[in-house]
Amino acid sequence: MADDEKDDNMKITPVIQGVIARSAHPLGCQQAVRQHIATVRQHMDPVDPVSETPPLRVLVLGASSGFGLASRIALTFGEQRADTIGVSFERGPSDKGVGTAGWYNNIYFRQEAEQAGRVAKNIVGDAFSLAVRDQVVQAIRDDLGGQVDLVVYSLATGVRPDPQTGEMWRSVIKTTGEAFSGPTLNLETDTLETMTVEAATDEEIIATEKVMGGEDWAEWIATLHDAGVLATGCRTVAYSYIGPAITYPLYHHGTLGRAKQHLHVTADALNHQLQALGGQAHVAVCKALVTKASVFIPAFSPYILALFKVMKAQGTHEAVSNRCNVCLASVSFLRKGRSRWMHSA
Repeated sequence: MADDEKDDNMKITPVIQGVIARSAHPLGCQQAVRQHIATVRQHMDPVDPVSETPPLRVLVLGASSGFGLASRIALTFGEQRADTIGVSFERGPSDKGVGTAGWYNNIYFRQEAEQAGRVAKNIVGDAFSLAVRDQVVQAIRDDLGGQVDLVVYSLATGVRPDPQTGEMWRSVIKTTGEAFSGPTLNLETDTLETMTVEAATDEEIIATEKVMGGEDWAEWIATLHDAGVLATGCRTVAYSYIGPAITYPLYHHGTLGRAKQHLHVTADALNHQLQALGGQAHVAVCKALVTKASVFIPAFSPYILALFKVMKAQGTHEAVSNRCNVCLASVSFLRKGRSRWMHSA
């Protein structure tokens, strides 16, 4: 099956294991992408036309789901009218299955973006590999006029290989102190189960920082800078989360929190490195949201169910596309360097 083809007569049976959906429906992915686009367009300012503003040129690393996809949609269909290159690691249809949801998200995003007159190039491959970095640099030269104004770093994965040595680092979701127990939603059985998370070893903490921290972000910026494809005033942004005190043992003070601390330290270093270009690095600290990555966090699902119920009742609820629109939708934020710190729920 070609990457933009689908069989409307295909019967796809949902397969859920724990919190993981093992099957994806292409048309469901298409509808989800369109809903996110509609949400962004609803929040555009009709009084402030941007037809004379050049489109933002954006590279999104981790573009097929979650914050990466939402960022790409917000930037493309919001006031920036961005031309984008999206990098993601996804699996297409084969005799073993229909492929991943992210595969179809990429396809339908590209279709919608191109219909809106925007450049939308998808690069499917290992974002940690040197080959994909070279491919991205060439794509920037070929498709975005040679430079990018913004780099969104939104990679979420459990494994990161060292492109030089082949060593594999594996992240873990554990505490850095005592064991933590709490209820977790099992989507397969539609029940709450008690899960205990053990304390991580020093080696596991270091490995999680290697995978989920800022080291690869810094390497990407160095690669792009050395290749001369970062525009004057280029910004780069990554996403983080803190959460309430009740989840601190598991997240903010856990292995993931340690990785996010490393992300913030990296942003400070990148700010120094980008000064010569007049650029900046930002970390947007977001509210709790349901993404493909967040469902893996033990004891997180009951909290987010309660949070969403309260925020919807108060009229303050935001989907991931709303949140990214807030983070990225201001051209003045991206092009004039006004730092914006996002609060967390």
